[in-house]
Amino acid sequence: MNYVRLFLGTMILTSYAAAQGNNLVTEATCTAAKMGDQIPASAIGEPVSAVTLAAPKWNAAAKGGPAYCSVNGSIAPMDKAPNAKPINFQVAFPPVWNGSAAQLGGGGINGVIPGLTGGPTSPFGMGYVTYGSDSGHQISGGPGRGPAAPGADDWALNEEAVKNFAYLQMKKTHDAAMVIIQRVYGAKPKYNYYVGTSQGGREGYTVAQRYPADYDGVAANVPVVNFSSLMLAPALVRIQEKSAANWVPPAKINAVRGEFIRQCDKLDGLVDGIINNYMACRAIFDVKQGAKNRNPWSAKRCPNNVDPNPADTSAAACLTDGQISTLEFVYTRYVFAQPLVNGVKSFGMWLPTTDPSGSGLMVNTRSRGQEGAAPDAPTYGWLGTLGVTAFLMQDLQSNPLDYVEGGKFAARRQVLSQWFDATNPDLSAFQKRGGKMIVAIGTNDTLASPGAQLDYYQSVLDKMGRAKVDGFARFYVLPQTGHGLTGTNYTNDGDGKTLEAKPIPNTFDRFAMLTDWVEKGIAPGKSIKVTAGAKSLPMCSYPEYPKYVKGAPEAAESYVCGSDSAGR
Repeated sequence: MNYVRLFLGTMILTSYAAAQGNNLVTEATCTAAKMGDQIPASAIGEPVSAVTLAAPKWNAAAKGGPAYCSVNGSIAPMDKAPNAKPINFQVAFPPVWNGSAAQLGGGGINGVIPGLTGGPTSPFGMGYVTYGSDSGHQISGGPGRGPAAPGADDWALNEEAVKNFAYLQMKKTHDAAMVIIQRVYGAKPKYNYYVGTSQGGREGYTVAQRYPADYDGVAANVPVVNFSSLMLAPALVRIQEKSAANWVPPAKINAVRGEFIRQCDKLDGLVDGIINNYMACRAIFDVKQGAKNRNPWSAKRCPNNVDPNPADTSAAACLTDGQISTLEFVYTRYVFAQPLVNGVKSFGMWLPTTDPSGSGLMVNTRSRGQEGAAPDAPTYGWLGTLGVTAFLMQDLQSNPLDYVEGGKFAARRQVLSQWFDATNPDLSAFQKRGGKMIVAIGTNDTLASPGAQLDYYQSVLDKMGRAKVDGFARFYVLPQTGHGLTGTNYTNDGDGKTLEAKPIPNTFDRFAMLTDWVEKGIAPGKSIKVTAGAKSLPMCSYPEYPKYVKGAPEAAESYVCGSDSAGR
């Protein structure tokens, strides 16, 4: 079936190209004579000192993909300091151009140009020119990347490089790509999109907020929306655990997620090991919501605040008062000493999850600056470490656990929030020009903050109103899925019954949905059916969730997208 679709799609694009006359890029036309070797700095909408282009490359067909042309470029910074870095970018030209383009976002802390080509259902495979950048710095160390080479992280102390990463690189790369596309085809794209996940999702939000005239559609999965606080959040958890009494060790994982399931599994009308009603569950465990001084963890409190068996890894294990205070910290909105950009007063933190070991919680070792740490204990580090030591503290050797809210770094927090936080709820400029947006998040996400994501959804609804938002955006939520929007039911349900772990339905083609909406006027439903094998569920728009009514639990038709008054 995929081969048939690919063949038919190629035939359609070929016919389109023949009609247009200039939509083919061949090996013979993949040349510097066609593209040039530089772009005037005046053609870029943000300050740059120069834009140079390498010789275009003709890429041979490989792994079932077609041969194609690509060109790499470098955008030089205004700053001439040794730690100022260029923005490296690439533009990939499909065998037959459909007349439109897509900018692809990065991931993590970026540092590499994202892969621009893909299978027949990718933007490139569908005939879109694709382009992207390394965001203005080259790969640094971090989880999954190994240690950084000496000096590799110096860019994080350069103001222009940090601002490029935050937002400037999107505009600079876009403008350079538009010049090249104009040179190659004699026309700019009819439609232009931003497609990203995680960091790339934040970038999608950013371009809709800062550069709305440049994009017709944005597809953003699991966006790290309040990024300046997300980089800091794992350190905040470890600071909360500086006292050994507040440390929640990995042995408590089953006790914690078991309590989440016990109290929240039934809130959607079905006992199945899935927390679908994420809003009501959040309202239970966010102690800043509801009645004062309530304790959702009271059933787990150790008698007399003494843990009789700290090594107990079962769901029946108890929690001390210090451990409960940390859990309340992690699952309650973190209130800032003063509001950040766009008047944001808090960071949403995390939602009750069946994977509570992420986000700085349940770390097996003690770090430098924590009670009980060994004299030679390492400094705590995670994917966002640079955001604290370099961006915030401006000292790569600093200890992130020395941060104090409202202290000497308060002014710097404001600056970073201005640069990084894609939290502007007013998307009216993007909406008025006809822009469309599709976003999806997972409530089990332990890398991005689902709490911050939901709070941003709500801020847009508060600012623009439901009717206007529904006319240009879809804010989907996939309960109990993680950063990759995958997940399973928990293996014990809310009644304690053992279950087989099965995938949670999650399949949908966000880019096809977006282009249908932008180019054909076909709006996606506020509720769409997603599948995983024989199982299906509705994927609902915030704040609705899959609410069980009656019928087979494996069938989407047995649910409605409902909402409760509990929680915001």
